[in-house]
Parts: sequence; structure tokens; C-alpha cells
Amino acid sequence: MGSAYIKAISYYLPENILSNDKLSEQFPEWSVEKISAKIGISSRRVVSEDECSSDLAYNAAIKLFEDNNINPNEIDFVLLCTQSPDYFLPTTACLLQDRLGIPTSAGALDFNLGCSGFVYGLSLAKGLILAGDIKNVLLIMAETYSKFIHPEDKSLKSIFGDAASATLVSASEEDLIGPFVFGTDGKGAKNLIVEYGGMRNRNVNDAKDEVNPETGAITNKAFLSMNGPEIFNFSNKEVPKSVENLLAKAQITIEDVDVFIFHQANKYMLEHLRKKMKVPVEKFYIFMEHCGNTVSSTIPIALSEAIKDGTVRKGSKVCLVGFGVGYSWGACLVQF
Repeated sequence: MGSAYIKAISYYLPENILSNDKLSEQFPEWSVEKISAKIGISSRRVVSEDECSSDLAYNAAIKLFEDNNINPNEIDFVLLCTQSPDYFLPTTACLLQDRLGIPTSAGALDFNLGCSGFVYGLSLAKGLILAGDIKNVLLIMAETYSKFIHPEDKSLKSIFGDAASATLVSASEEDLIGPFVFGTDGKGAKNLIVEYGGMRNRNVNDAKDEVNPETGAITNKAFLSMNGPEIFNFSNKEVPKSVENLLAKAQITIEDVDVFIFHQANKYMLEHLRKKMKVPVEKFYIFMEHCGNTVSSTIPIALSEAIKDGTVRKGSKVCLVGFGVGYSWGACLVQF
């Protein structure tokens, strides 16, 4: 029985660059050196006002097609992971099917996940292929978190960047994706949330600016809110366990894995996790300095770069780990 493999990956970053120098101009109390040292990001890309997730997704998919000589007619299914869709409805994946010239015989759907989205997406794509009727799944991650961030929120503005990635997952004679482990803990939902704008709290004008008396930070429930310490505690608890469970499921050890690519949250968190799990630095891949935390695209962007520079090559066994908003987390092995 056949299975699935990653055939190709591309990504797209919007043109607008938000550098640490620009952030320091807006927030003089934050030095360039302080930002870079703490989070490992020197610049990030942000969309223009009229640029949406579908635009980033379209450009990432076109790049995938052109760089790898892929015909849109070969696509049997479009999976789009986004938490910043163009509209509540219709699904943005349907818009992309038409815009990309993918056949009307293809399936298309959105799924709403954040930083664990790529791992979940690989599982969904593999499942579609194993069902027997699908050969090529276009798996797209696309986010414009900058539209959720309050203009005066220096912390989140320094971390998040906008991006999209496009991955072709295709049928294979060998099983090269998996096994998987997943996790969910909805108790942490409010630690990373945009509370207004959906059906629960529809009118964003009801949300007002508030000033945190301890930090002086401005918050507004119509924008993204993140409890950094709680997100760190959650990641510190669940990420090592998920990797341990994955390796046990695959009956291998850390020594058997060639490269580890975690969700690129920030440098401090990644280094803490790496040391806690005793992953050798040469096996731990980081790529976020010039794009920031791009949510669901961080893993495919880093994986794409690791393939380009030869860190990941034919025969490599790679461990992918996503974790974040939800709380949601997932890990898997991918063979190249």
C-alpha cells in the first residue's frame, strides 16, 4: 500500500519590511540590540493594507508551480490553513482554486489552526491520499497576523511577520510522512486570542483600549492578545513530551533524527527547548531572523531553507514540531 511524501515546498513574503530600526524609532525605549538578542529577529515582513492571506497564498503557490514545473491541472485538492481568511465565507481555498486555475474537479477547504497548522496539514493531506482518490494535495499556510496587532503593541509587532507557504504532498510507493502525535488543551484558549470580530463578540467597536497598570502596555480585545509567560509554560511542558512520545511511537531515539525543525516562535524559547531536550545544536535548525514568527508558515519556511542549504538532503529523517494558539500542538517525522 502506498502513502505520501513532500514533493516540493516554496514560500512567499510580502514586500514591506519592518526592521528593528523602524521599531526602535516608534518605541525608543527598545534598542535594536535588545530586540535581536531576545527574540532572534532583525526584521519581519508585513502586508500592505489591501493585501490579504489569499494574495500571499496565491504568490506562494505560483512560485511552487514555476520553480518545480508543476501544472495546476495536476492538483486534486487544496488545503489552506489560515486564521486570517479574506472573508468569513466563502472559504478562501475556493477563491484560490479559481484564481490558480486548478480544475473544478478538485476539492478545497480551509482549516483554522495557528502554529501547529503545518503538522496537522501534513496529516490531513496524507489522509486524503490514503483514501485512494487523491494523488496531489496543495497544502498552503497563509497568515496576516499584522492585521490583528494593535499599532502600539511593541511586543507582538516585534515577533510576528506575515507570510505564506505552499507544499505539494503527493502519492508515494513509500510511507515517508509520519508517524504523528497530536495534542489539544482548550483551557489555554484565552492566552492567545482575538476576542472581538467573530460571532461571540461581533462588534469590534465595543472593544476599547485599556492600559495594563503594571506594564503600561495598551491592550484591546479587538486585537491579538498574548500571555507570553503562559505560552512559554505551555510550550515548556508539552513540546518535550510530544517529541518523546513521537520518538517512542517510531521506536527511534534523538540520535536517529537528522534534523529537528520546531515552530519558530522566538530564539529564546527555541534555545530553551533545545537545551531541555538535549538536542545537539548541529541538529537544530533555526530560520526566522529576516521573516519573524510567521505562525503556520514557520516550519515550511525553515524546511525549505534547510533543503536549499543542504542541511536536509535525500535520506534525511526530519522531526517537525508545531505548537501554539489553541492550545494546539503536533509532531511528526518526515523522510526525504
